[in-house]
Amino acid sequence: MATAIRLSLIWLVVTTFVVGCSSAGPAAPTSSSQTEPRPSTTSGSKRIVAGILGNPYTLSQAINSAGTGSIRGVSEAEKLYHMGLVIRDADGRLQPALAEAVPSIENGNWRVLADGRMETTWRIKPNARWHDGTPFTSADLVFTTQVGQDKDVAMAAYPGYKQFDGIEAVDERTVTVRWKAPYIEADTMFTHEFALPVPKHLLEQPYLADKANFVNLPFWTTDFVGAGPFKMHEFVRDSHMVLDAFDGYALGRPKLDQIEIRFLQDPNVMIANVLSNEVELTIGRGFNLEQVLQVSRMWQNGRMETSPSNWLAEYPQSLNPSPAALGDARFRRALLYSIDRQAMSDALQAGQAQIAHMWLEYGDPNWAAIEPKIVKYNYDPKKAASLFEEMGLTRGPDGFYRDTSGQRQVVESRTNAGDDLKEKMVLSGADYWRQVGIEVDAVIVPRQMASDREYRANFPGFDLVRQPFEPERFLSSEAALPENRYNGKNRTRYQNPELDGYIERYLTTVPMRERVDALTQVMHLISDQLPALGIFYAPEPKLISNRLVDVHAARAAAADETWNAHLWDAK
Repeated sequence: MATAIRLSLIWLVVTTFVVGCSSAGPAAPTSSSQTEPRPSTTSGSKRIVAGILGNPYTLSQAINSAGTGSIRGVSEAEKLYHMGLVIRDADGRLQPALAEAVPSIENGNWRVLADGRMETTWRIKPNARWHDGTPFTSADLVFTTQVGQDKDVAMAAYPGYKQFDGIEAVDERTVTVRWKAPYIEADTMFTHEFALPVPKHLLEQPYLADKANFVNLPFWTTDFVGAGPFKMHEFVRDSHMVLDAFDGYALGRPKLDQIEIRFLQDPNVMIANVLSNEVELTIGRGFNLEQVLQVSRMWQNGRMETSPSNWLAEYPQSLNPSPAALGDARFRRALLYSIDRQAMSDALQAGQAQIAHMWLEYGDPNWAAIEPKIVKYNYDPKKAASLFEEMGLTRGPDGFYRDTSGQRQVVESRTNAGDDLKEKMVLSGADYWRQVGIEVDAVIVPRQMASDREYRANFPGFDLVRQPFEPERFLSSEAALPENRYNGKNRTRYQNPELDGYIERYLTTVPMRERVDALTQVMHLISDQLPALGIFYAPEPKLISNRLVDVHAARAAAADETWNAHLWDAK
């Protein structure tokens, strides 16, 4: 299996140019990798061309995330044309952007009150502006919380609002946010992680007039007005967007004058464009590491860098699983024992993807303290067989397990189309499960179905996805259900009061030692009960032209890839 996959990847690189020239998307020149990098198109101006593997139908990650999952490259590109009060640097640390400072106990802007409540104060920089020149004010932040909590609007309902207790505009540039209890992620409010600001002067009237169609406004595509380093010049669906430098950006005018971002959904087409120097930078996730390693050796005008990544995991249906055995933790444990994850990493990620024994970001400062408490499932088909038999399943003459009624155990494993690595992982995992006697229906969800929240929530077996470390995603209250229009962030719909308690304790505990204790309990329970089957942490490759200056891959999984885009330059 591993050898076959490896050979197919090498063959893919050899045929890149053929596929690139024949597939949908902007045509790539047929010249070799010796082609000179593209110069700036206008005398005196600095322009670069980037590519993402997604095809945005909206420019808002909050709309994408409202139960349907993200579209590759949108989250990273969004930080080019919009900005929150703070942003995470290459090491994952929060830095001021539109705010004067990150709230902290030390600077007095984060206060834990004697009665157990909490307050955070934000002060906006005096030069913060929207792209249309309108001042960015406290009124925008108040309006943002109004929209963010409105269940009639199909945007991601951030779990942090459960602790939110109100907001007061102290003056035009200052707000105080009140919290019902200590909340350790309060300093991420008004960011891409939690309640990214929206302009009141442009959106209040359409919001009040028609909430049902709020997310369908042209504002979210062709008419977008943000507060990031670049402003929207052109958005052409299924093709590209063009961003111009914003002179009024709070951190200073960008060094680049213009960035074109092409939507190249086929990795082969993207690679053809990179090798011909039509695309100088890849943004966002979705590349297969081994494929890009081969390309980087051929591309003399650029290099590859990698960033740590979130885990890739098989998320089981917990609400109404099919087969019913999937609801038994022993069945899920057996399935994880059945996968040789190291061999899968060797075949699909050149052996560089670390096995995901726990959900915590690989390399987290608390890793060493938590790892001893994690239940691990190293490859062991015999243990898998023992667990199946313990459940009363019997292996038939065809080699597949059946339950007591004689029903063959068939599991669906699905993932969204367009992500080369995830598609290969679904097929590889299915092969392992069949070897131990569990039949698998491998399903690649077409792109047109990816935005159907109800369809996405009601998968019968497994959904293979990439997920960041956000404990709120396992809260029972976040389960994607009909009553919340399937907008919940809990993809697996796992509901466990014990886990809820550990997560709530973690999120509301300020002292670090007690917080790590709560996090350890969260990680142990997840590794024991397996509401998600971690496969590995896939390094995210990034292709960068030698013409670009101060453009690098992030050093932490939590980092914002484009955090310093205003400092990017081109030779």
